Amino acid sequence: MNITWKRTLRTPSSERFLALYHGKEAAAVDLHYLPQGNISGTVIVLQSSGLKESEIPTLLSSLDDEFLPDVDLSDGNLSYTVVMGELLGNWQAEPSE
Repeated sequence: MNITWKRTLRTPSSERFLALYHGKEAAAVDLHYLPQGNISGTVIVLQSSGLKESEIPTLLSSLDDEFLPDVDLSDGNLSYTVVMGELLGNWQAEPSE
């Protein structure tokens, strides 16, 4: 699987990554660093990405291998909620007049 990860946001307790699959945005992952070294993630796979449900474990392992050396799904200190959806757009606050 040809996945490239791009970190788009980082705070002391969270990060956001975009997965690029064949050069286009395929998934967004928000990671939250919890007490006792646990990490909880929310994964949004874009319906238009071409990724199949059977490829999700490989996608998650790719992120784990590249950015999360101290945790692992099999160790029970990393968990993901995975959603498949459609990107509707980006909204942000605008200054009031």
